[in-house]
Amino acid sequence: MIKRLLLLLLVLQAACAGLLAGGLYLWWRPAWRAGLGAPAMAALCLVCGLLAVLAVRLLISANNFYLSWRAGSVTPPDHALTALRAARLFWHEFGSSMLASSWYMLRPVGLRLLPAARGLPVLLIHGYACNSGYWLPMSKLLCRAGISHYGIDLEPPGASIDDYAPQVQAAVQRLRAATGSAQVIILGHSMGGLVARAYLRRYGRAHIARVITLGTPHHGTALASLGPGSNAAQMRRGSDWLGALAASEANTQRTLFSSIYSVHDNIIAPQDSSALPGARNLVFGAIGHVALGRHPEILDCALREIEAVAHA
Repeated sequence: MIKRLLLLLLVLQAACAGLLAGGLYLWWRPAWRAGLGAPAMAALCLVCGLLAVLAVRLLISANNFYLSWRAGSVTPPDHALTALRAARLFWHEFGSSMLASSWYMLRPVGLRLLPAARGLPVLLIHGYACNSGYWLPMSKLLCRAGISHYGIDLEPPGASIDDYAPQVQAAVQRLRAATGSAQVIILGHSMGGLVARAYLRRYGRAHIARVITLGTPHHGTALASLGPGSNAAQMRRGSDWLGALAASEANTQRTLFSSIYSVHDNIIAPQDSSALPGARNLVFGAIGHVALGRHPEILDCALREIEAVAHA
Protein backbone atom coordinates (compact mmCIF):
# COMPACT_ATOMS: atom_id res chain seq x y z
CA MET A 1 0.00 0.00 0.00
CA ILE A 2 2.82 2.41 0.85
CA LYS A 3 4.39 1.83 -2.56
CA ARG A 4 1.10 2.72 -4.28
CA LEU A 5 0.71 5.83 -2.12
CA LEU A 6 4.25 6.94 -2.94
CA LEU A 7 3.67 6.43 -6.65
CA LEU A 8 0.51 8.54 -6.36
CA LEU A 9 2.43 11.27 -4.51
CA LEU A 10 5.17 11.25 -7.15
CA VAL A 11 2.55 11.60 -9.88
CA LEU A 12 0.90 14.47 -8.01
CA GLN A 13 4.25 16.22 -7.52
CA ALA A 14 5.04 15.81 -11.22
CA ALA A 15 1.58 17.17 -12.10
CA CYS A 16 2.11 20.20 -9.85
CA ALA A 17 5.49 20.85 -11.45
CA GLY A 18 3.93 20.55 -14.90
CA LEU A 19 1.05 22.88 -14.08
CA LEU A 20 3.40 25.48 -12.63
CA ALA A 21 5.67 25.18 -15.66
CA GLY A 22 2.69 25.66 -17.98
CA GLY A 23 1.55 28.71 -16.04
CA LEU A 24 5.01 30.27 -16.15
CA TYR A 25 5.28 29.54 -19.87
CA LEU A 26 2.05 31.42 -20.57
CA TRP A 27 2.93 34.24 -18.17
CA TRP A 28 6.38 34.78 -19.66
CA ARG A 29 5.26 34.30 -23.26
CA PRO A 30 5.51 37.97 -24.27
CA ALA A 31 9.06 38.13 -22.86
CA TRP A 32 10.47 35.05 -24.56
CA ARG A 33 9.16 36.09 -27.97
CA ALA A 34 11.72 38.88 -27.91
CA GLY A 35 14.57 36.69 -26.65
CA LEU A 36 14.63 32.94 -25.95
CA GLY A 37 13.03 30.49 -28.37
CA ALA A 38 10.01 28.39 -27.41
CA PRO A 39 11.95 25.13 -26.64
CA ALA A 40 14.45 26.87 -24.40
CA MET A 41 11.72 28.77 -22.59
CA ALA A 42 9.68 25.59 -22.07
CA ALA A 43 12.73 23.86 -20.58
CA LEU A 44 13.39 26.82 -18.26
CA CYS A 45 9.76 26.81 -17.08
CA LEU A 46 9.91 23.05 -16.41
CA VAL A 47 13.08 23.48 -14.36
CA CYS A 48 11.37 26.23 -12.34
CA GLY A 49 8.39 23.94 -11.73
CA LEU A 50 10.60 21.12 -10.49
CA LEU A 51 12.58 23.50 -8.27
CA ALA A 52 9.33 24.76 -6.74
CA VAL A 53 8.30 21.20 -5.81
CA LEU A 54 11.76 20.58 -4.34
CA ALA A 55 11.47 23.82 -2.38
CA VAL A 56 8.26 22.59 -0.75
CA ARG A 57 9.96 19.33 0.21
CA LEU A 58 12.88 21.36 1.53
CA LEU A 59 10.58 23.48 3.70
CA ILE A 60 8.93 20.36 5.14
CA SER A 61 12.33 18.99 6.12
CA ALA A 62 13.37 22.33 7.59
CA ASN A 63 10.14 22.49 9.61
CA ASN A 64 10.82 19.01 11.04
CA PHE A 65 14.23 20.15 12.21
CA TYR A 66 12.68 23.27 13.76
CA LEU A 67 9.98 21.32 15.60
CA SER A 68 12.45 18.72 16.85
CA TRP A 69 14.75 21.51 18.05
CA ARG A 70 11.89 23.12 20.01
CA ALA A 71 10.99 19.83 21.71
CA GLY A 72 14.55 18.50 21.79
CA SER A 73 16.73 17.31 24.62
CA VAL A 74 20.00 18.95 25.63
CA THR A 75 22.76 18.12 23.15
CA PRO A 76 25.86 16.65 24.82
CA PRO A 77 28.87 18.99 24.48
CA ASP A 78 30.89 16.40 22.57
CA HIS A 79 28.21 16.40 19.86
CA ALA A 80 27.92 20.17 19.47
CA LEU A 81 27.47 21.25 15.85
CA THR A 82 29.54 23.72 13.90
CA ALA A 83 27.84 25.62 11.09
CA LEU A 84 29.43 23.29 8.53
CA ARG A 85 28.34 20.11 10.34
CA ALA A 86 24.82 21.50 10.73
CA ALA A 87 24.64 22.17 6.99
CA ARG A 88 25.89 18.67 6.21
CA LEU A 89 23.36 17.20 8.64
CA PHE A 90 20.48 19.04 6.97
CA TRP A 91 21.45 18.25 3.38
CA HIS A 92 22.22 14.60 4.10
CA GLU A 93 18.85 14.17 5.82
CA PHE A 94 17.04 15.96 3.00
CA GLY A 95 18.81 13.81 0.40
CA SER A 96 18.04 10.66 2.39
CA SER A 97 14.37 11.60 2.60
CA MET A 98 14.20 12.21 -1.14
CA LEU A 99 15.94 8.92 -1.92
CA ALA A 100 13.81 6.91 0.49
CA SER A 101 10.48 8.29 -0.70
CA SER A 102 11.29 8.53 -4.41
CA TRP A 103 13.46 5.45 -4.98
CA TYR A 104 14.18 3.07 -2.09
CA MET A 105 10.57 2.46 -1.07
CA LEU A 106 9.57 1.74 -4.65
CA ARG A 107 11.79 -1.36 -4.39
CA PRO A 108 10.68 -3.50 -1.40
CA VAL A 109 13.41 -5.79 -0.06
CA GLY A 110 11.40 -8.95 0.69
CA LEU A 111 13.12 -12.24 1.51
CA ARG A 112 16.78 -12.53 0.49
CA LEU A 113 18.39 -15.90 1.13
CA LEU A 114 22.10 -16.10 0.43
CA PRO A 115 24.02 -19.24 -0.51
CA ALA A 116 26.48 -20.28 2.19
CA ALA A 117 25.01 -17.62 4.48
CA ARG A 118 26.79 -17.03 7.76
CA GLY A 119 25.58 -15.89 11.15
CA LEU A 120 21.98 -15.52 12.16
CA PRO A 121 19.36 -14.22 9.71
CA VAL A 122 18.02 -10.70 10.20
CA LEU A 123 14.42 -9.53 10.16
CA LEU A 124 14.16 -5.89 9.03
CA ILE A 125 11.18 -3.92 10.40
CA HIS A 126 10.55 -0.50 8.89
CA GLY A 127 9.09 2.55 10.58
CA TYR A 128 6.01 4.74 10.31
CA ALA A 129 4.73 5.45 6.76
CA CYS A 130 7.48 3.33 5.19
CA ASN A 131 7.92 -0.13 3.71
CA SER A 132 10.81 -2.59 3.45
CA GLY A 133 12.36 -0.59 0.61
CA TYR A 134 13.66 1.77 3.29
CA TRP A 135 16.21 -0.94 4.08
CA LEU A 136 17.72 -1.09 0.58
CA PRO A 137 21.17 0.26 1.65
CA MET A 138 21.22 -2.08 4.68
CA SER A 139 20.14 -4.99 2.50
CA LYS A 140 23.09 -4.40 0.15
CA LEU A 141 25.45 -4.37 3.13
CA LEU A 142 23.98 -7.60 4.52
CA CYS A 143 24.30 -9.24 1.11
CA ARG A 144 27.99 -8.31 0.96
CA ALA A 145 28.42 -9.72 4.46
CA GLY A 146 26.71 -12.98 3.46
CA ILE A 147 23.78 -12.59 5.88
CA SER A 148 20.29 -13.74 4.88
CA HIS A 149 17.51 -11.30 5.71
CA TYR A 150 13.85 -10.54 5.29
CA GLY A 151 12.29 -7.09 4.95
CA ILE A 152 8.70 -7.22 6.15
CA ASP A 153 6.00 -4.81 4.88
CA LEU A 154 3.64 -3.88 7.73
CA GLU A 155 0.01 -3.36 6.72
CA PRO A 156 -2.12 -1.30 6.96
CA PRO A 157 -0.03 1.86 7.46
CA GLY A 158 -2.16 3.45 10.21
CA ALA A 159 -2.97 0.37 12.30
CA SER A 160 -2.30 -0.10 15.99
CA ILE A 161 1.27 -1.20 16.71
CA ASP A 162 -0.12 -4.30 18.44
CA ASP A 163 -1.78 -5.33 15.17
CA TYR A 164 1.66 -5.69 13.60
CA ALA A 165 2.86 -8.26 16.16
CA PRO A 166 1.19 -11.25 14.42
CA GLN A 167 2.75 -10.12 11.13
CA VAL A 168 6.18 -10.12 12.78
CA GLN A 169 5.48 -13.56 14.25
CA ALA A 170 4.66 -14.91 10.79
CA ALA A 171 7.82 -13.28 9.38
CA VAL A 172 9.99 -14.76 12.16
CA GLN A 173 8.58 -18.20 11.46
CA ARG A 174 9.08 -17.82 7.71
CA LEU A 175 12.67 -16.64 8.13
CA ARG A 176 13.47 -19.47 10.56
CA ALA A 177 11.95 -22.07 8.23
CA ALA A 178 13.74 -20.68 5.17
CA THR A 179 17.16 -20.57 6.85
CA GLY A 180 16.90 -23.45 9.31
CA SER A 181 17.94 -21.10 12.11
CA ALA A 182 16.49 -21.47 15.61
CA GLN A 183 16.72 -17.71 16.22
CA VAL A 184 16.74 -14.47 14.26
CA ILE A 185 17.98 -10.93 14.89
CA ILE A 186 15.51 -8.06 14.60
CA LEU A 187 16.64 -4.71 13.21
CA GLY A 188 13.95 -2.04 13.51
CA HIS A 189 13.91 1.58 12.45
CA SER A 190 11.83 4.14 14.37
CA MET A 191 8.37 2.64 14.96
CA GLY A 192 9.83 -0.73 13.92
CA GLY A 193 11.62 -0.92 17.26
CA LEU A 194 8.31 -0.47 19.09
CA VAL A 195 6.77 -3.15 16.87
CA ALA A 196 9.57 -5.48 17.99
CA ARG A 197 8.80 -4.72 21.64
CA ALA A 198 5.08 -5.35 21.04
CA TYR A 199 6.00 -8.68 19.43
CA LEU A 200 8.12 -9.69 22.42
CA ARG A 201 5.30 -8.77 24.82
CA ARG A 202 2.93 -11.09 22.96
CA TYR A 203 5.15 -13.95 21.76
CA GLY A 204 8.21 -13.91 24.01
CA ARG A 205 11.93 -13.94 23.21
CA ALA A 206 12.54 -17.65 22.50
CA HIS A 207 13.21 -17.11 18.79
CA ILE A 208 14.96 -13.72 19.06
CA ALA A 209 18.71 -13.50 19.62
CA ARG A 210 18.96 -9.70 19.57
CA VAL A 211 16.88 -6.60 18.86
CA ILE A 212 18.67 -3.61 17.35
CA THR A 213 16.73 -0.35 17.04
CA LEU A 214 17.60 2.75 15.01
CA GLY A 215 16.07 6.02 16.15
CA THR A 216 13.16 4.36 17.94
CA PRO A 217 10.96 6.63 20.13
CA HIS A 218 11.05 4.27 23.10
CA HIS A 219 9.53 7.03 25.26
CA GLY A 220 7.56 8.72 22.48
CA THR A 221 8.10 11.76 20.30
CA ALA A 222 6.42 15.17 20.23
CA LEU A 223 6.18 15.07 16.43
CA ALA A 224 3.88 12.03 16.55
CA SER A 225 1.01 14.42 17.29
CA LEU A 226 1.26 15.56 13.65
CA GLY A 227 0.76 12.09 12.18
CA PRO A 228 -2.52 10.26 11.44
CA GLY A 229 -3.31 6.72 12.53
CA SER A 230 -3.54 4.70 15.73
CA ASN A 231 0.19 4.00 15.63
CA ALA A 232 1.04 7.72 15.58
CA ALA A 233 -1.19 8.28 18.62
CA GLN A 234 0.59 5.45 20.45
CA MET A 235 3.98 7.06 19.78
CA ARG A 236 3.07 10.38 21.39
CA ARG A 237 4.93 11.43 24.52
CA GLY A 238 3.26 10.07 27.63
CA SER A 239 0.81 7.85 25.76
CA ASP A 240 -0.98 5.15 27.75
CA TRP A 241 0.22 2.56 25.24
CA LEU A 242 3.90 3.36 25.82
CA GLY A 243 3.37 3.30 29.57
CA ALA A 244 1.69 -0.11 29.44
CA LEU A 245 4.43 -1.46 27.16
CA ALA A 246 7.20 -0.36 29.52
CA ALA A 247 5.34 -1.73 32.55
CA SER A 248 5.00 -5.14 30.87
CA GLU A 249 8.73 -5.57 30.32
CA ALA A 250 11.07 -7.25 32.77
CA ASN A 251 14.39 -5.46 33.26
CA THR A 252 16.22 -8.57 32.03
CA GLN A 253 14.44 -8.30 28.66
CA ARG A 254 16.02 -4.91 28.02
CA THR A 255 19.46 -6.59 27.87
CA LEU A 256 18.27 -8.07 24.58
CA PHE A 257 18.33 -4.60 23.01
CA SER A 258 20.86 -2.35 21.33
CA SER A 259 19.49 1.15 20.77
CA ILE A 260 21.34 3.19 18.15
CA TYR A 261 20.28 6.82 17.83
CA SER A 262 21.35 10.36 16.97
CA VAL A 263 21.23 13.34 19.31
CA HIS A 264 20.28 15.40 16.22
CA ASP A 265 17.33 13.26 15.16
CA ASN A 266 14.80 15.54 13.43
CA ILE A 267 11.74 13.32 14.04
CA ILE A 268 12.33 11.87 17.50
CA ALA A 269 12.09 14.68 20.03
CA PRO A 270 13.33 14.81 22.67
CA GLN A 271 16.15 12.86 21.12
CA ASP A 272 17.04 11.02 24.33
CA SER A 273 13.65 9.32 24.00
CA SER A 274 15.61 6.68 22.09
CA ALA A 275 17.72 5.85 25.15
CA LEU A 276 16.32 2.61 26.58
CA PRO A 277 17.22 1.86 30.21
CA GLY A 278 18.90 -1.52 30.55
CA ALA A 279 19.77 -1.69 26.86
CA ARG A 280 23.08 -1.15 25.09
CA ASN A 281 22.69 2.48 24.01
CA LEU A 282 24.94 3.67 21.17
CA VAL A 283 24.83 7.43 20.63
CA PHE A 284 25.78 9.34 17.47
CA GLY A 285 25.55 12.95 16.34
CA ALA A 286 25.03 14.99 13.17
CA ILE A 287 22.72 12.36 11.62
CA GLY A 288 19.03 12.81 10.83
CA HIS A 289 16.16 10.36 11.28
CA VAL A 290 15.68 9.01 7.76
CA ALA A 291 19.45 9.09 7.19
CA LEU A 292 19.92 6.45 9.92
CA GLY A 293 19.06 3.83 7.31
CA ARG A 294 21.85 4.78 4.92
CA HIS A 295 24.54 6.65 6.87
CA PRO A 296 27.84 4.69 6.70
CA GLU A 297 28.55 5.07 10.44
CA ILE A 298 25.12 3.73 11.40
CA LEU A 299 25.22 0.88 8.87
CA ASP A 300 28.65 -0.19 10.12
CA CYS A 301 27.52 0.02 13.75
CA ALA A 302 24.40 -2.06 13.07
CA LEU A 303 26.43 -4.65 11.18
CA ARG A 304 28.90 -4.90 14.06
CA GLU A 305 26.02 -5.51 16.47
CA ILE A 306 24.62 -8.19 14.15
CA GLU A 307 27.97 -9.93 13.75
CA ALA A 308 28.68 -9.73 17.49
CA VAL A 309 25.64 -11.94 18.13
CA ALA A 310 26.93 -14.55 15.72
CA HIS A 311 30.37 -14.52 17.36
CA ALA A 312 28.81 -14.81 20.81
